[in-house]
Parts: sequence; C-alpha cells; structure tokens
Amino acid sequence: MVVGCIPRREFPKGLVITISGPPGSGKSHCASRLAETYGVPCHSAGSIFRSIASERGLSLEELSKISASDPSIDREIDRRTEEYAKAGGCILEGRLVSWFSRVEGRLSFYLTAPLEVRAKRIAEREGLSLEEARLKTAERQEGERQRYLSVYGIDISDLSGYDFVINTSIWGKEEIVALLVSIIDLYIRYHAGAQHK
Repeated sequence: MVVGCIPRREFPKGLVITISGPPGSGKSHCASRLAETYGVPCHSAGSIFRSIASERGLSLEELSKISASDPSIDREIDRRTEEYAKAGGCILEGRLVSWFSRVEGRLSFYLTAPLEVRAKRIAEREGLSLEEARLKTAERQEGERQRYLSVYGIDISDLSGYDFVINTSIWGKEEIVALLVSIIDLYIRYHAGAQHK
C-alpha cells in the first residue's frame, strides 16, 4: 500500500502515539519522524531525563549516578509522561511510556528486532565492536527488565498490552516509518475521528 493513497487528516488533539522497544530497535528514529510527519511534539524518556538534569544544574552523568539509587528520578519521568499523555496530541517514546500513558485514544507500538541486528545497529552508532555491543545490549536489556520488575512490578517482556508489535529488521528505517504512518492514518480515519472531536 502506498501511504500517500490515504487522505491525511489532522492529528486529533487527544490522540497519543506511544513507541516502545528494547535498545537498538529504532524507536527513537521512528518517533522523531512521526512527530515531523504529523507536526506534533515528541516527548521521550531521554528528553525528559535531560530536562530534569538541566533543571537541577546537573550533567547527564551526575543525574545517572543519582538515579541508580534514587527511584524518585524515574518516578518524575513517569509523572511527566502521564501529564503529556493526558494533554494528548503527541508522540511518546521510551521503554515504559505505554505503561504510563493509559489514556483513551492511545495507539501503542512495540518495535523490536533480533539481538544480533540490534547489536549491529548499536555497534555502528556508538563505535563499538559487534561483540561489545552484543554484551552491552543484552546486559542493559536484562538489567532494565529486572529493575522495572523490582521497582514497578512491570514485566517489560510482556507485550500483551501493545496494539502492534513490529519486527524492524525486515525493512529499512523509512519503510518502517511508512508502515507506522499507514497504521496511524487508518486509525485516525476509522476510529480516532469520533473519539477526539
């Protein structure tokens, strides 16, 4: 299907699109491209973290060290995510955004890819060897799973709460963006119009 065949509607004010997934899945790229496509803001867990660091006069490294033993930082990220979700009309990106944006009219995507593919992407992006990237990615993923299970009781390996789970290894970056746009346009056309008038 050609994306341009679907008449583009205005992004409904109350609509929230969430993009989640493990490291190297392509969620940041897709979220920023969707925000550009629809002319709406994109709020990522990373950008919220940077805002908190700036507000406190800390470097990202300093805030990272604090957040390792102080769960209030994560709670603040979650609180702001919930606020953005309630306001609507935006793209939210991050590991837990779908869990903290349970509002009516939310469309949630989980992007993933095999570890080997994600490790290769991270190796290229961060200048690491493939083996370093593979180990780093696997450790980070398991560490986050354990942390979120311990802090929130959330098992991020449970994908049952997502509307769409997409393997980003089978197409290129822009093809994945086009697929997401097609799904969102269809949702707006057939569902969101009545909900967000």
